Amino acid sequence: MYKKLLFGVALFGLFSVLFAACAIVDTANLNANIPAVHMGSASFLQSSVTIKKGDMLNLIDDSSSPHNITNGSWVGSTQKPAKEAGAPSITQNYSGSDSAPVGPFTNTGTFHIYCTIHPGMNLTIVVK
Repeated sequence: MYKKLLFGVALFGLFSVLFAACAIVDTANLNANIPAVHMGSASFLQSSVTIKKGDMLNLIDDSSSPHNITNGSWVGSTQKPAKEAGAPSITQNYSGSDSAPVGPFTNTGTFHIYCTIHPGMNLTIVVK
């Protein structure tokens, strides 16, 4: 009888460890500590952001508009693709109402990204 009780306790302990290891993680707050910039239908809602060296930047598309974000900027009505020295390569597509991080920005400096779809949609990223 004690063997059955001991076996039951051991089995219960094993299942407890198994369920604890398979815990559900709320991914909604995983990017909570990453600086964020919101995008509207045809613009960044802020034109510049300052982040710390080593940070990633979460770009959040608040509209249903798609965005194709890459290194460079709009100068007037002309796209100027360019990657500043030390900037991470950024090629990120958003389909609308979504978000994704870019980076990490491992060097200090001032970097520029833009949306290839929307003229004038520029963001300056200052890394300190």
